Amino acid sequence: MQMHIILLAMRFKINVSAFMSEKMPKPSAAIVSAWTRIMRARERLLNVIEADLKAAGLPPLAWYDVLWELARAQSGKLRPYELEERTLLAQYNLSRLIDRLEKEGLVGREVFAQDGRGRWVVITDAGRKLRERMWIVYGKAIETHIGCKLSEGEAKTIAGLLDRFL
Repeated sequence: MQMHIILLAMRFKINVSAFMSEKMPKPSAAIVSAWTRIMRARERLLNVIEADLKAAGLPPLAWYDVLWELARAQSGKLRPYELEERTLLAQYNLSRLIDRLEKEGLVGREVFAQDGRGRWVVITDAGRKLRERMWIVYGKAIETHIGCKLSEGEAKTIAGLLDRFL
């Protein structure tokens, strides 16, 4: 089918690329600039926060994210797919991370009563303690790299604007 369309376009000398580009929505320069700055800010901030955690001898931010979601969940446990939905981690990365956290004694796995095949991921006391230690560094990093550069009003404005995308 696609080849047929290409042959017709060639026969009638239709510039398909030009036709499609005219029909495609084009973001303004301001929108492209906003997108670029959001992505650059995200990368730079994550890098400095990761560096602060590493300098303190703590594990990566992904560990904190999983432990935080478990700590705030009812009964301190979630199904793996729930963790995936609540974090930015892809399923294959999350599976390996859960294995690593379990090996370190920070989480455990329990059989899901309604379905013997499923498992809960459960935070341990050691996991709660590590998350609290990480928060001391992480919270300070947020203040150092973000908080001291924004007024409360500016922070609320940015949060409100970004809420549109969530």
